[in-house]
Amino acid sequence: MESTDGSPQNPDLARLLDRHRPQGPVETADHQRARRLADVTDPADAWSRSTFPLHFTASALIVHPPTRRVLLRWHVRQQAWLHVGGHGDPGETLPLDIALREGREETGLTDLTPWPDAALVHLAVVPVPASPVEPAHEHADLRFLLATGTPDRARPENPASPLEWLTVEEARQRTTEENLRQTLDRAARLLPPA
Repeated sequence: MESTDGSPQNPDLARLLDRHRPQGPVETADHQRARRLADVTDPADAWSRSTFPLHFTASALIVHPPTRRVLLRWHVRQQAWLHVGGHGDPGETLPLDIALREGREETGLTDLTPWPDAALVHLAVVPVPASPVEPAHEHADLRFLLATGTPDRARPENPASPLEWLTVEEARQRTTEENLRQTLDRAARLLPPA
């Protein structure tokens, strides 16, 4: 839905999505769904867990460009090695800010910065299985690349969520998620040559 003057209700999110160029038919379809969601009446609704079956999340693949390594985190609920990220806190609606906060919380890295710039790298609609507190739903996950200059300072937020620095190829083998492999491939094209 748009405002009475025809502008999107969530201009920052709409601008981010309008600048992103999806790659392939799956991401194109995901992008169209996400773009419709960005036009909700209240921008906070697009990020709310109560917006079913689809709401936004923001995430990041953390990279250390000098060594071409990426950081993966064990995700207990998904039982998979994934990148960092998650839901916006109440009142948060800026995707990059959410990805940065989640990255700091989940890794302890305080020097995270958008890399090579603040552009959206990948948009993937991912299924989330039901839990005891919420039904099955989907995340329109907005993915960025964040770089650190201090990879040895990475610390898991809890013992059940270990972190591992891996080469892109090792990370591709470690994850079970094809959509994350696509994000890894995009990162590999941007990382400096070995």
